Amino acid sequence: MTSLDRPARILVIGEINVDFVFKGCHAAPTLGKEVLADDFVMTPGSSAMICAMGLARLGNPVTFHGKLGTDASGKFCLHALRDAGIDVTSLQPDSVLRTGVTASLSTTQDRALVTFPGAMAELRADEIEDSWLEKADHLHVSSYYLQRGLRPGCRQLFARAAEAGLTTSLDPGFDPEQRWENDLLDTLNEVDIFLPNEEELLAITGCSAIKEALTVVQNGRTQTIVKRGRRGCTSLREDQWINVPAYAVDAIDSTGAGDSFDAGFLHAWLREMSWMDCMRWGSACGSLSTRGIGGTTRQATVDEALALLAVEP
Repeated sequence: MTSLDRPARILVIGEINVDFVFKGCHAAPTLGKEVLADDFVMTPGSSAMICAMGLARLGNPVTFHGKLGTDASGKFCLHALRDAGIDVTSLQPDSVLRTGVTASLSTTQDRALVTFPGAMAELRADEIEDSWLEKADHLHVSSYYLQRGLRPGCRQLFARAAEAGLTTSLDPGFDPEQRWENDLLDTLNEVDIFLPNEEELLAITGCSAIKEALTVVQNGRTQTIVKRGRRGCTSLREDQWINVPAYAVDAIDSTGAGDSFDAGFLHAWLREMSWMDCMRWGSACGSLSTRGIGGTTRQATVDEALALLAVEP
């Protein structure tokens, strides 16, 4: 953990893709049928990008590394990261690769995602240079299961980061193959903060209840916060169950809300706030991000988060 006299320098490693968000689908899409949507937006996507942009929006110095192509989607993402004030010095667009794309289809009940991984599957852990770690205080990785090239070396990457004095965090994301292999549990032995949502945590642990699942991932090092959407978030810390409700906002779209939660939680945790306050910051930033379509259009500023935090959820 860095000292409090300056913000922690955060290195985000992860996937890059564009989100095509269809908001207010009149029904869940089914094969052979067409449904209408009330709105659409093209926006920066991916768990890693949304978290990085949320952290930058809160005033944190962020460096980002991932894989992208020289195509229109890659240029769009690169410009979005730069416009957010994120250091993208290490990003080298590759003409051989195609930048990933996700279609987010949301109804009033839930959302579905369709992703073309493209370049995001090509990133490898051994490409992460020691010099990048030396310039950072914290390492965050997103979408463990989507990043097929990064996954085999992810545990060693976290170990390298710890050896360099960094704290670490991991958002596992969804496993599109739904195999939920237990190599992630091994990787967690090198991780400080684990940020799954409820469905992911239950699938990873093979449990049917959150309390049991949170007990399973206790390894003496990793601290886990499970994101529960409208039900807020839950954590087991020092044998105490902690629950923080979600904040009520005029929600439009939940795309990327969990990644904005990550940003809010890490923003507070890296400033050594209390555990409860870190969870509240996560909940507030996740809730505020739902005010716009897509994961990055209405992410919280510090002032917006503080105003919501002043209200009991």
